[in-house]
Order: sequence, then C-alpha cells, then structure tokens
Amino acid sequence: MTKAKITQMLSIMDNLYPDTRCFLDYDEEKPWQLLMATILSAQCTDVRVNIITAQLFLAFPTIEALATADISKIEEIIKTCGLYRAKAGYLKDTATALLSEHSGVIPKNIDALTKMPGVGRKTANVVLAHIYGVPCIAVDTHVARVAFRLGLTKNDSPIKIENDLMKAIPKTHILKFSTQIIAHGRAVCTARSAKCADCTLSILCKHGNTEKKGR
Repeated sequence: MTKAKITQMLSIMDNLYPDTRCFLDYDEEKPWQLLMATILSAQCTDVRVNIITAQLFLAFPTIEALATADISKIEEIIKTCGLYRAKAGYLKDTATALLSEHSGVIPKNIDALTKMPGVGRKTANVVLAHIYGVPCIAVDTHVARVAFRLGLTKNDSPIKIENDLMKAIPKTHILKFSTQIIAHGRAVCTARSAKCADCTLSILCKHGNTEKKGR
C-alpha cells in the first residue's frame, strides 16, 4: 500500500473508530491490572476477561494480595477463562516477580516484561502502549488478518507483521491504529466472512477489490 493510500486509510479509520481506548477494563491508577487482564486474554474474548477481572480485582485489590493469594482461589475466579490453571499460576508468579524484581512497578522495557511468566511480546506491547504510550503494536489474529488483507504485510509471522506495520504506519498514529485495526477486524473484516460490501476501506483493499471482481 502506498503512503497516499495509508494516509487515506488512517483518515477513514479515525472517522470509523474515534474511540481508541483499551478494550480491557482496568483501574488506570493500578496499571498492574492491565498486565493481568492481558495475560488472561490469550485464547479468551475481551468481554469474558472483563467479566472475570471484575471479580478478580475485587477479591485481590492490590498486587500484594494477588501475589500471596491461594492458587485455588485464583483458579476458582478465572475458571471460565481458557487455560485457567496455567493462567492462575502466571498471575500469581507475575505478581510476585513484579514485587520482588521491580518494586511493584511495571517495567518500561519489553525484554523485562517478556521475562515474566505468561507474558509474550503481544501482551508486553499492549501494556507498553496503554500504560506508557510507547508507539508499538500488539499483533493478534485480527491485526494479522486485516493487515494482510489490506496489503500492509505479506508475512504470517507476528514479529514480521509487527515490523511491517511499524514501518508503514506513522509513529504518531500507531497507538490509535493498534486499537482501530482490531475493532475493524471484529466488526467488519471478520475471519469467517469479510463484509467487503459494507467496508469503507474496500476501495483501498486488495482483498476487497478481489471480492468485488468475483461477483
């Protein structure tokens, strides 16, 4: 996609998705909550995670409370989340690591973040973007699918897709784009069937133009 088309795409996305808040609920005065919510979001919808964390953060209102919690209590609260037994361990161990290694403060460093249990690059990027405003993009299935269809990447590796998007999208727009592309993937450019006829980005999209020619 050319720079002119990218500029046009970003303008359209700004109109379609002006609200670029994080999809996960957390107390902004307790940024550790976003880290825990993002760990839970692997193979689980944000809607389900928000239901779970409402209970989790009520039961454990501080990082210290979570770090010292009985693992069975954590499991009981998050049991409707996929892979809940493993994730319960990640939550407790990551809370402990935050306290012992970082004095309870989320590190502003992707290498330090990804050393924590259950924290991959996608999770780290979500936290860095929303807590610290670092211009980065978390590549999930929606981002990978929409970016490929739009012609912003030809890769299927998350790290390569991330690199392609970081090169293509202006840094001043990356934070907004990160949530906008996910919103578009959920609402319009879905995995099961892309709604190209209803998509205002289809004029710029390789996949959309192919769909129209096929009709």
